[in-house]
Amino acid sequence: MDWQRSLLIAGMLVVLYMLFLEWDTFQSSQQVNQSPVSEETVLTPETAQIPSGTTPASADNEIPALQSDTSPVTSTPVESTTSETTTDRLLSVSTDVLNVLIDTRGGDIVRVALPEHLTELEEDSSPFVLLNQTASTTYIAQSGLIGADGTDNTEGRPLFKAAKNDYQLAGDADQLQVDMVFQQNDVTITKRFTFSRGDHLIRVSYLVDNRGTDNWKAGLFGQIKRDSHEPQVATGMGMNPYVGAALRTTEENYKKLDFGDLAEKPFKDSLTGGWVAMIQHYFISAWIPDQSTTNTFSLRQLGNQDLYAIGFTSPQKSVEPGTTGEFKAEFYAGPKDQYRLEKISPYLDLTVDYGWLWWVSKPLFWVLYQLHELIGNWGWSIILLTIFIKAAFYKLSATSYRSMANMRRLQPEMMRLKDLYGDDRQKLSQETMNLYKREKVNPMGGCLPILVQMPVFIALYWVLFESVELRHAPWILWIQDLSVKDPLFILPLLMGASMFIQQKLNPTPPDPTQAKIMQMMPIAFTFFFMFFPAGLVLYWTVNNLLSILQQWMITRQIEAASAKKK
Repeated sequence: MDWQRSLLIAGMLVVLYMLFLEWDTFQSSQQVNQSPVSEETVLTPETAQIPSGTTPASADNEIPALQSDTSPVTSTPVESTTSETTTDRLLSVSTDVLNVLIDTRGGDIVRVALPEHLTELEEDSSPFVLLNQTASTTYIAQSGLIGADGTDNTEGRPLFKAAKNDYQLAGDADQLQVDMVFQQNDVTITKRFTFSRGDHLIRVSYLVDNRGTDNWKAGLFGQIKRDSHEPQVATGMGMNPYVGAALRTTEENYKKLDFGDLAEKPFKDSLTGGWVAMIQHYFISAWIPDQSTTNTFSLRQLGNQDLYAIGFTSPQKSVEPGTTGEFKAEFYAGPKDQYRLEKISPYLDLTVDYGWLWWVSKPLFWVLYQLHELIGNWGWSIILLTIFIKAAFYKLSATSYRSMANMRRLQPEMMRLKDLYGDDRQKLSQETMNLYKREKVNPMGGCLPILVQMPVFIALYWVLFESVELRHAPWILWIQDLSVKDPLFILPLLMGASMFIQQKLNPTPPDPTQAKIMQMMPIAFTFFFMFFPAGLVLYWTVNNLLSILQQWMITRQIEAASAKKK
């Protein structure tokens, strides 16, 4: 009994520790995700704070070079920007799911806001800003043409011209094209952004119309440039939420490299297709180059600055005179919707990081997602999923509860043996084991089922913490966001009460120290769960209530059978 009780206490403490880590992760990630948008609430060129001191040459060391290119760089005509304000260069693009600002200098995406994902769950809250360039922060997406005749090089970047400064997706349209044009001698280069209704994927293409007499050669690059704003501070209790780079490599389908890794050593790899991304809690930005070509991926720190660039370069190709060539890639900026991401590029959905138990978490999320498709409410979906999990482990749980009930039935006899042989531990242990054999009770019978179920519980925690679908998702009445704590603390109190009731169904530990620890567990769990996301507390509460019902029924059956024998 002591072994079983000790193992149960240890298991509960481990789970509590893991939950505390997840709570710390969740709270910290909210600060990181919201920090870039503290004052900016309206997406207009006037509110986008592009540092006015930026010049074409400021990005010299930030533009990658083709690895195989050894030819001299052709000088690119660059217009002076000394009298030009930065807001004059910005194009505003709005769709139903994206609000984007594009700098015509280079055609960089310097701001992305997500109108369907608010910063706060309030009526007057502004759209969540994922990418942004301000006087104090940098998080932008760049792309360009590099190589022999490329427009982006050490002498500057092209200044494109557009037909207008404001583009909006029409109500009856499924796509929106934004064209910017740059003239390079006899070559007309059109940079085209294609936006689709309901999609966070932006298709970026360069159309090179060569009206000259020579072949025109270049390769495409795309990169995400950002700083390590609001770095996480270790609590001493465990890991912080991951904010950093990720990519697919030749050896790994999902490899993470944080800012410290990039500062220590640059990373480079080449493979067919591939992707490179910046990830954070709930959201992701990613470049996806042409999946049919062999692309070179590079991740590095820019000098000694707090700036990092992750991106790709595609092979150089030639556009013959009198023809038009196309260079294309895709850029995703939005929520970590794993079913959308897996359709964009192989293994991009792994950025929804469920940890080492992903192979358990993914099926659990699939069931949860299907339930939501049927019901339309994530709270009720969590409850139904909990019921399904409980049903799947019904027999295992029954074994555990039956063992506990038998131990409870034998408790008076065990106390008698303790009083009789209290000073002789060897004799007490021998008589206790004889009692177990005589009554056909296995004191460890309740441990294995609990250990088997624990990976499923932990995997479900990851699902509830990592899935963006639960962000700002309501349940009922006072629970309007399952991803944050219960504002009235009703669910944590119910959970604590359920733990207290469940304890009453278990045998009292013979050891006074263990008994005191077990008495404190409901209080400790209630306190910590007050700060956990409501979705997690809902799962734990429903699981406890179902466990109480099952354990009560089994205990009643065993006690009734024991009474008949007497």
